[in-house]
Amino acid sequence: MQQTASSPIVVREHKPLDGLDDRDLNDLKDFALANAVDDEGNPRAVLTLLNGQLHARNHVGIIETRGGTVVEILPKVFDSDEDARNVFLKMLRPYRDRAGRFVQFGQASIRSLSRFNMLQVFIRLFLNDLVRLTQRGLARHYQNVEDNLPCLRGRIQFAEHIRLNAANGARFYVSFDEFTADRPVNRLIHTTIHRLRPIAHPDDRQLLHQLRICFADVPRSTRPEVDWKLRQIDRSMSHYETVMAWVGLFLFNQGLATFSGEHVNRALLFPMEKVFEDYVVDAFCRHQTRYQVWAQGPQKRFAVGEDGNPVWLRPDVALMCGGKVRFVLDAKWKHGIVQGDIYQIYSYGRKFGCRAVALIYPSTRDFRRRLRYEFNDSVCGQPLTLWCFPFDLEEPRSSVEHILNDLHSDPG
Repeated sequence: MQQTASSPIVVREHKPLDGLDDRDLNDLKDFALANAVDDEGNPRAVLTLLNGQLHARNHVGIIETRGGTVVEILPKVFDSDEDARNVFLKMLRPYRDRAGRFVQFGQASIRSLSRFNMLQVFIRLFLNDLVRLTQRGLARHYQNVEDNLPCLRGRIQFAEHIRLNAANGARFYVSFDEFTADRPVNRLIHTTIHRLRPIAHPDDRQLLHQLRICFADVPRSTRPEVDWKLRQIDRSMSHYETVMAWVGLFLFNQGLATFSGEHVNRALLFPMEKVFEDYVVDAFCRHQTRYQVWAQGPQKRFAVGEDGNPVWLRPDVALMCGGKVRFVLDAKWKHGIVQGDIYQIYSYGRKFGCRAVALIYPSTRDFRRRLRYEFNDSVCGQPLTLWCFPFDLEEPRSSVEHILNDLHSDPG
């Protein structure tokens, strides 16, 4: 893999990162070690070192090193980079992070953006949202200002006025309220525009310049971390929500997951297990009406430890009807069936009293036909069927239809 000035180093999930110089490689190794666990202490493999070589894992997106090298990690499915990028952007639409819905764009936008690398895509999406924000107007507030002016405005502050202007009758030290756009959210946006301009695609630099003009009366943030803590978005500023999610991402790596930025300029990475799970859930919500879809639930107590703490069972997706769980589905961003997944889905099926359960995997050239298994479990009485379904990432509607048809084919 070779990188030019206009293109990143592109790698697929679980593949080695080639073409890096020693400085970039060392920075990425340090980045991997610094982010080996998430905020809650759970293991999180972003990159891994295998036989002395750095490999991508299951996070997709971009990492920009301190030297300016951009590494773009794409999903393992599909042969061409453009196809992989196109499908990944489509999968991002229903993706939810801790702040709620994050990425908002239509199919036409996906087709037009998939030829760009991921960093340029994210910048373009931010700019699109920012244009819509400026069209609705910048949020302003009243701010108290004290100044020594050549005209009388507001209220004279007599102590300071006498101290400064005792010998100068042409000036007035006054205090007044100014309706201004100089507030934390706007300062942060202006700072983001400034930082993105050097790395933006040439097609976007003119737009960035025009947006800087819109914020000409707003200073850039001198203390971004402080302004981020002080930012406030009230009900009248709903058009700021998506833009501020991008700002948090570009300035602080916040919004997708928290990554240590000490060893890289930025890391915009999405966990593919969660992206795929949300995509499957969204597909069942959109493309069928027979069942209520319950994501990450309902939960049932599976066991209780000696300390009294319960172990809970909580499936990825439950299809409910009449207040009862009819089918349990688990979405797995994997190639190949893992025995542990079978044990897990079996536990779900038995605990919720289902007649059929399903593991859903992304469709690939090697996995295009569904598989059906019968659990040999006569002790429990009620039969339980396990289905393993390929999910066509480009045709979610037909995938949902096929899955439901097969689930309904089981008697019970």
